[in-house]
Amino acid sequence: MTIREEQEEIERQTLSEYATLSTNTKGRAVEEKKCDIRTDFQRDKDRILYCKAFRRLKHKTQVFISPEGDHFRTRLTHTLEVSQIARTIARSLRLNEDLTEAIALGHDLGHTPFGHIGEHVLDELFTEGFKHNEQSLRVVDVLENLNLTYETRDGIVNHSGSNLASTLEGQIVKFADRIAYVNHDIDDAKRAGLIVEEDLPEKCSKLLGTSSRERINTMVSDILSKSRNKNIISMSPEIYNAMWDLRQFMFDRVYLGSVARAEEIKASIVIRQLYFYFIDNTLEMPDEFKDMLIKSGRDRTVCDYIAGMTDRYAIKKFEELFIPGEY
Repeated sequence: MTIREEQEEIERQTLSEYATLSTNTKGRAVEEKKCDIRTDFQRDKDRILYCKAFRRLKHKTQVFISPEGDHFRTRLTHTLEVSQIARTIARSLRLNEDLTEAIALGHDLGHTPFGHIGEHVLDELFTEGFKHNEQSLRVVDVLENLNLTYETRDGIVNHSGSNLASTLEGQIVKFADRIAYVNHDIDDAKRAGLIVEEDLPEKCSKLLGTSSRERINTMVSDILSKSRNKNIISMSPEIYNAMWDLRQFMFDRVYLGSVARAEEIKASIVIRQLYFYFIDNTLEMPDEFKDMLIKSGRDRTVCDYIAGMTDRYAIKKFEELFIPGEY
């Protein structure tokens, strides 16, 4: 018996009847020889961790564009916090922690530079529309060619939007994503001096707590209470609504109604100008994207190129192309 087979047997003996077992995967688009050491979901996790798109997350905006200070979240630290919350829930419910972590690590690979403002601009400019969850799937399928299992891919593309992942592990990541960003965005907004704890809706504070630690514990505990020994992951309506009220508060006070908005306008100009420039000058893209022009078409390829940029790379290209330099 190989190490992988031993681990698969441990899964069968210890995980919940509702867990997704590695041996029950629907497989990969291209069949591969099994690893002697790792299960299929462990291989997925490792492939995501080592891919280029994952490394670029460290220089992509979460909420605050080019913040002054080392402690503001980036898209990478957001991903790690989502992974931590999701793994805690999966372990507590005796679900597949490896699958959960693989989905969590890959869920935001398709995010644009400058956070959601970059997503909104590309959605407007690209004729087929742009959603970061769909782009995340395109990253692992096409741009990085990771050949992941069906279950990991399903969890990645369904972590956002109205569709529900087909596995409980994927459903966990969808909740963990919301829990993470609501709480760490509040923390960052407080650090930036945009809000104080007392600004948060009083009803939410009474239900959820008055610190990130308390709020996360309340939300996670509620999910565990509502989801144990069930074939769906859920929150109680009261806690879910309080979480959503906090999200709406952040949209009103931080995401759309603060000084961060002024920086978003500048960021949108950068994305627009780069998009229009490379639409007209496709041969100036890196070779890997020039090679995709015939297969994917001009607009799709330019969208892929810009979506994959980090904030600082996008700014650097903008300066090179549109800002006069010294001679």
